[in-house]
Amino acid sequence: MPQRPSLSEPLRETLELLLARADDHQPSLPSGLDPASVQSAPRPERLPRRADVPLLDRPDADPNALPEQRWGVIAPEGAEGDQLLRAIAPLVEYRARQQGAEVKIYRVPPDMDAAQAVTWREQVYRDECVPPEERPRYLLVLGSPEQVSFELQHVLAQGAFVGRLHFATPERAPDLASLAAYVDKVLAHEHSSEQAEATDVLLYTASDGSKATVQSHQLLMEPCRKMVEERWLPKQLAKRLQLLHGEQAEALPRVAGAVRSGVLLSVSHGLGAPSGGWASAEQQRMRQGALCLTPERELTADMVRRLPFLPGGVWFCVACFGAATPRKSAFHAWLSMLAKQRLFPGHPEAVLDSLPRPGEPPFLAALPQALLANPLGPLAFVGHSDLAWNFGFVNPANLAESRASRILSALEVLAKGSRVGVALDALMRSFRDVNDSLMSVYQERQEALEEERPDPTDPKRLGYLWMLRNDLRGYLLLGDPAVRLQLRQAMR
Repeated sequence: MPQRPSLSEPLRETLELLLARADDHQPSLPSGLDPASVQSAPRPERLPRRADVPLLDRPDADPNALPEQRWGVIAPEGAEGDQLLRAIAPLVEYRARQQGAEVKIYRVPPDMDAAQAVTWREQVYRDECVPPEERPRYLLVLGSPEQVSFELQHVLAQGAFVGRLHFATPERAPDLASLAAYVDKVLAHEHSSEQAEATDVLLYTASDGSKATVQSHQLLMEPCRKMVEERWLPKQLAKRLQLLHGEQAEALPRVAGAVRSGVLLSVSHGLGAPSGGWASAEQQRMRQGALCLTPERELTADMVRRLPFLPGGVWFCVACFGAATPRKSAFHAWLSMLAKQRLFPGHPEAVLDSLPRPGEPPFLAALPQALLANPLGPLAFVGHSDLAWNFGFVNPANLAESRASRILSALEVLAKGSRVGVALDALMRSFRDVNDSLMSVYQERQEALEEERPDPTDPKRLGYLWMLRNDLRGYLLLGDPAVRLQLRQAMR
């Protein structure tokens, strides 16, 4: 019987990773990593201008009002971009009517790196010739991460509400039928007369008995449960709370199928490479990022294509590669260094097989693609586009202390009727705060070096800030950033 998470278990500081092997569902790092191992992590790549500084247009305007914030589209250049735009034409027309203005459409070149993304933001998106009130703050990205890079999506998310839509066939061709199905689902949802008084909240912890999920249950799920019970339910922000863990964890597909206008927060291992590595790139695209529910059971794209699963809701998924696999992991250089040095317990080399190799294209996980294309699936999916650690919901000064409010704040924004792009921005504010803290520590170190003083920085604090910064940075939104739960308070 899998070990059931228990609050009575003592916590100790370890770096816990939510990644399991696809063949046997065993954690890639069953004992975590020594916290001291992160003290020599490399500094994030320096950009010509700071890409992570928020640039807010019209901060005095209602963030949920499309006439004031505007909605636009970013599509790839070329014929494929034209096809994608035709597939979402009904949604473009609807958003134009909502905002009382034509939808701005941007066309972008492929494979932008972070520096190119910053340049595009400054020269095109923030063109001084465009009045601020006409610049769309809601941006729907169309296309694969090869066509419109994750780097551009992240740069724009610091000041805009950005979501992505992309559906691909096993042969990597655009799946226009799935894209059209998502558009139909959103329009049906927006025109529906059914409105819930408050949202259903579903909190799910996978039942695999691993240290990573046990600690995640203690540090994320239990604090969230307590806050929902003590704050949300009395204020009618939530209609019902359901907590699935232990022996109940296998019930996720059934329970999620019965939730309407709900939010799901889940913690589990995402599937990574099997022991012998992926047999093919196609197999990796279909299975990487699927969820390990128990040692015997997983949740894959094929399981959710047609069955009801969180219809009209939003899923916040905490798992490695739950949303996507990047071209280059923020943790690759650090883990490679640990694997070569072998100075600490653990086996970081076991993680490297799941990380992108040079030249491999980035891709969206198959599970959220199937869910978003499903007419009975959620409207939006927030998940990780890299390795997911326990740092996103802990105190960087004490890894045994919860900071679940970082993630719960995003869910609370949804429960209050805001659009999902606004909810993700609540989490990105935490990213921007820790990024500022990290940069200030690097600045202190550089000034001490120039003035020939001893290094004043605490290596442990620096390493923990580095981990937290990269963990939070990995979250991205799949779906239209302007969708919202169908709640009466949102319609007022």
